Amino acid sequence: MHTIKTTTGVTLHVRDEGPRDGRAVIFANSLGTDLRVWDALLPLLPAGLRLVRFDKRGHGLSDCPPAPYALADLTDDAAAVCDGLDLREVTFVGLSIGGLIGQALAARRPGLLRALVLMDTAAKIGTAEMWTQRIEAIRTGGIAALEGPIMERWFTAPYRASVPEFRLWCNMLTRTPCEGYLGCCAAIAGADLTESTRALSLPVLALAGDQDGSTPPDLVRATAALCGADFALIAGAGHLPCVEQPAQTARKIAEFLERT
Repeated sequence: MHTIKTTTGVTLHVRDEGPRDGRAVIFANSLGTDLRVWDALLPLLPAGLRLVRFDKRGHGLSDCPPAPYALADLTDDAAAVCDGLDLREVTFVGLSIGGLIGQALAARRPGLLRALVLMDTAAKIGTAEMWTQRIEAIRTGGIAALEGPIMERWFTAPYRASVPEFRLWCNMLTRTPCEGYLGCCAAIAGADLTESTRALSLPVLALAGDQDGSTPPDLVRATAALCGADFALIAGAGHLPCVEQPAQTARKIAEFLERT
């Protein structure tokens, strides 16, 4: 385990694996998950990469400041990981809210990133009203009250019905600190990156699970068009293709790494 302390005093849990002189690829996870969401994917990527992943604030083993958070806070945290590990020419892989962080980081620190992978995300995810309703529902009934609908968006029906590890993802979601989950909901509610993402000039790959109920493929495709990104569907996957279809997802990322 490794830690990075941000300038605002937040301690982040980081995993830094692979050769220190390898090409740096950093991974930012989705709402309600921690860095283990990448476990099945990383061994399938090409050898020789420096693979860095971290728990965003309010998730996993990282500190959980009081909600709400702004996307700028989460972006500063990601930058602190890169700076703390002296990473440059980074390929950033962001899943869902992790993709929002990646887009914001690419816009604010254009010299830091070499390429960007946007997975099941968009320049704007949902509406402020929708996120406010979710925040209110969780404050009333806890995250567990929304477990069923969230899992239906995250995973396909066959995965939910037949894969034993499905229960572990349910546990990961419901054991996420409530303040951390709500803080990140507020960050998503306030984020509209349409104009800054439109102005991105670095290579971008956008991926979407073909059965994603959280950020449907058409939403991801529209963001890809916004910034001239390559777009690919991951067949047989919901919102977490890196979990449900790691081999397909790794192949697309590996091809993108080779092109860039």
